[in-house]
Amino acid sequence: MARIAFILLTHKDPDGIIAQAERLTQTGDYVAIHFDARAKPEHYRKLRSALDANPNVTFAKKRVKCGWGEWSLVAATLEAVKAAVADFPRATHFYMLSGDCMQIKSAEYAHNFLDAEEVDYIESFDFFSSGWIKTGMKEDRLVYRHWFNERNQPKRFYLAYNLQKQLKLSREVPGDLQMMIGSQWWCLRRRTMEQVLDFIKARPDVMRFFRTTWIPDETFFQTIVHHLIPETEIRTRTLTFLMFTDYGMPANFYNDHYDLLLAQDYLFARKISPEARDLKQRLGELWTREGVDFAVSNEGRALHRFLTGRGRIGRRFAPRFWEAEATLGRERTLTLILCKKWHVAKRLVAEFRKRSSIPALDYVFNEMGPLPDLGGIETSPEKRNRHRRALMRMVFDHENADRMVICVDPAELDVIEDFTRDKCQTRILEIECQFSDDYLKGHAQRVGLAGQHTPPQVVEQMLPTIRADLHHESERLRDAEFENYALMREGGEIEDNARALAHALDIPSDMAQELAELDYIFRD
Repeated sequence: MARIAFILLTHKDPDGIIAQAERLTQTGDYVAIHFDARAKPEHYRKLRSALDANPNVTFAKKRVKCGWGEWSLVAATLEAVKAAVADFPRATHFYMLSGDCMQIKSAEYAHNFLDAEEVDYIESFDFFSSGWIKTGMKEDRLVYRHWFNERNQPKRFYLAYNLQKQLKLSREVPGDLQMMIGSQWWCLRRRTMEQVLDFIKARPDVMRFFRTTWIPDETFFQTIVHHLIPETEIRTRTLTFLMFTDYGMPANFYNDHYDLLLAQDYLFARKISPEARDLKQRLGELWTREGVDFAVSNEGRALHRFLTGRGRIGRRFAPRFWEAEATLGRERTLTLILCKKWHVAKRLVAEFRKRSSIPALDYVFNEMGPLPDLGGIETSPEKRNRHRRALMRMVFDHENADRMVICVDPAELDVIEDFTRDKCQTRILEIECQFSDDYLKGHAQRVGLAGQHTPPQVVEQMLPTIRADLHHESERLRDAEFENYALMREGGEIEDNARALAHALDIPSDMAQELAELDYIFRD
């Protein structure tokens, strides 16, 4: 009978991981965990304390600091695989999972499914001809070397990339390999996995090549398995049900999707919304049940195509079931920095980025500042504002973050109120600035109240009204009595401003003090 060693890559939610590991091992299966080296040490200690006594659970001997799109994700996977192969000699299959995955079939069904055919399940399409990549970088993922992370070091990433293109420093892929691409959620037989491990020992040239490719978790195993295993023993599919929205991001599943998920011809599903507590409980109880008759109709992807297709026949806003709960997520924290002088907020955010790994964005709803490729939703101010919660949820997912900071103009009360009504925790830092007459004159031109040829006396007459309007914006914010509100004042006491920064950004007091002491931030 099949016995599965689940390769679990995760970086948060130790309680959920403990529950997942205990549940999956109740039926005689195994779990090998790689917990991101960037994660909180106390979370890792909690995992070890809870699971070390379970003989069917093991941990990667080496923990890797992981970053999306990097080789580090493949390195972490290999560490977990090596631990599973060594510690679980009776495991017949190795199944790749994340902390966002849950079973949609019972263990009994999964074992019978894997016993039915002596094959591997992994998506492996020709990299260059299949059209698997829909947006973003394609061939350049391979033919140029990528040493930096696009998300964390975008300037260095694109500087190195563009320099190689200008100097024509492209490279060839290893000549004996047909480059393949596909989903990273695979299930491989033991002998396949052992052959992969032997191959990477024997081919350091291949390892060197993949270490500097971009998003190698979609190409590394897919290429090597296709190279080693006859096509007759590969099913080019994943056993994990996942769908992408028409913005190119993974769809979330919610409480009312239980029957839909069970009807799919898959063993697991991704992603289950953190808010879907009832769904998680029901799916959790499913794994150990016996004698369940699953009526597989497999309509999920057809339903997805139908709903997204409404836009192509004139009904762009047809309801999508993956947007049934358009929330950033209860476990996330969004800090809004409200400041009329945009350059002040941008300087503060720039200094904050130097001191923190928390993603911090400028005025993404007021100007076309850079955002990652999110499938088109980020391409215009109208789209950004129309789908602001969906946009921010996708940015959270893209950054793999639980906390984020964005700048918002105080006039955008609807944006502020929208996020404060969300299930996420919203913090607000208002920066109260002083407005000189010269600044107000420039502001009048920026917002179209005055032009280059407007008579000076007319501009002078407008200044009291403009000043009163800006004061009204601030008063309106305070009248709203938002929770988790803090006020930082230009010319205020450093200690008071430091306390406001520490509260709103949830940062240590010494970091807040450093930021509060940067007097250049307020200069015009």
